[in-house]
Amino acid sequence: MIPSTFKNIGKALANLNPNGVRAEAERVVILGLTSNYPEHLGVMESFLAPLDLPQEKRIEALRHIYRTNIAGAPPLDIEIQDELLPPRQGVFDFRFRTPVATVDRILRERPDLGLPLARLFPPFREAVCREIVRRVAKENALFSLLTALPNIVPSPIELPWAVGEFASDTTVLTANQIRMAFLLAAASDRDVGYVAQKAELASIIAGAFGWRALARQLVGKVPLGGGLIPKAAVAFAGTLVVGQSIIKLHRFGRGLSRDERQSAYKSAFERGKQVAAVLLESAQKNRQPVT
Repeated sequence: MIPSTFKNIGKALANLNPNGVRAEAERVVILGLTSNYPEHLGVMESFLAPLDLPQEKRIEALRHIYRTNIAGAPPLDIEIQDELLPPRQGVFDFRFRTPVATVDRILRERPDLGLPLARLFPPFREAVCREIVRRVAKENALFSLLTALPNIVPSPIELPWAVGEFASDTTVLTANQIRMAFLLAAASDRDVGYVAQKAELASIIAGAFGWRALARQLVGKVPLGGGLIPKAAVAFAGTLVVGQSIIKLHRFGRGLSRDERQSAYKSAFERGKQVAAVLLESAQKNRQPVT
């Protein structure tokens, strides 16, 4: 079974294109900064492109920032203004005491720009990476539930991607974690792809069978289908821990230690049960019998 599963994972990975993730992250995003005070503009620029960035990276970030009081700026994707100015629709106020609040608001209103913003501007990375991990963990929990519920078509709450005939639990969950690894690398301004991330991807594939065995144990111990929640919680927790480890690897050069993984998994599993319960209720309400 294991060689067969490896083969299916390999076929599923053929449908995952790191080039698409790389292209999305490299999308050109132009920020405009507006203020009546040059020193305030300097503070805003230094927040978006910190002084401790490598020179080449800081120059690249600054090339995507324009002061709106200087003629010749290209069309703006986002305009950020001094909080002292009167509010304007569609313009984000820069909060000097809590600039992270500005980041959070931009990401809430322009989630489509999250990946390129994170790649270019370090203050966006933590929030974007956290959201990527949360979203993929939730997708995997949902998939685990849907594959265990008989005779339904998950049309109202489908995953945003598919691997067709290779959609076994282990294959899909693993492939989705690999997609997550590509997204996290792109958001962290790291090289994206199978070769560049071979160590991360090998760890994900090797761990897939451990999560699968744990899920089967939990489902088997709970009668009358009550194991659906633990099964989905395992998928959620496993994905969350993988994501957290990759984030730490990109930031500090090493992933979670064994003790850190165990602690993170315990917390994530409890959270995963809550998420799974909500997803199960939604799936059951929206289930469509297959005719």
